[in-house]
Amino acid sequence: MAMSQQSFDAVTSAFEKVSGIRLGEAKKALVEGRLQKLAQDKGEVDIDRYVSNLLRGDDRNEFTRLVDKLTTNETYFFREPQHFEFLANWLKKSPPSGTFRVWSGASSSGEEAYSIAMLLSDKLGPSGWDIVGTDLSTAMVAAARQGLYPMERTRMVPPAMLKKYCLRGRGAHEGQVLMDKTLRAKVRFESGNLMQTLPEIGQFDLIFLRNVLIYFDAPAKQHIVRNVIKKLKPGGYLFTGHAESLSNLDTGLRSIQPAVYEIA
Repeated sequence: MAMSQQSFDAVTSAFEKVSGIRLGEAKKALVEGRLQKLAQDKGEVDIDRYVSNLLRGDDRNEFTRLVDKLTTNETYFFREPQHFEFLANWLKKSPPSGTFRVWSGASSSGEEAYSIAMLLSDKLGPSGWDIVGTDLSTAMVAAARQGLYPMERTRMVPPAMLKKYCLRGRGAHEGQVLMDKTLRAKVRFESGNLMQTLPEIGQFDLIFLRNVLIYFDAPAKQHIVRNVIKKLKPGGYLFTGHAESLSNLDTGLRSIQPAVYEIA
């Protein structure tokens, strides 16, 4: 079940209008594979016919499923540990006087947000902090709220935290871990599109915006960063992925150390 160039161009154009993400020719095999699965789920044997029906706009739920499929990326806990070391040192040197708030701006299936929650729970105790995670994909938001993960994604979790916050599955859930319910109760997940008006989620001491800017061109990156830092409290920090650079963008930020920024 192959996909024509016309269908690829039409799907990626429609996806870009919604997400701001342009999937180039290098992603054609990925797009085709995910469309093939969606088409099969609908009982369709022809990808081009599936695309034609999809883009007519009669079934918005199916288009949402498409967006979910094309934005799904596997991650793991405590990815890029330098940021968590920075956060731990910051909290040690400057204990917060009020509720410490963190936003995971591209939270995917929730591993980043729960990693932050484990650290804050250890450093600040069970209260005095708040975490919000947002993601474009409604499927990822649902998965994050569930808090159930394959065991291999916990490979970077410190052993004491793994024992305290990650419940090992049994029976049908063998090989999986469930986030502790008290931790899940402290993290709120919502749908949010970084290219559009952001949900009313308040202001934050720290914003994680990691490994998402790589999917956008320079004007879109600048728009997203300017939009996001409106949610940053004075004296707060923005974390980006270590493979991402803001050096050529007019964002009003200055670099503190690699992938850590504050408002200039």
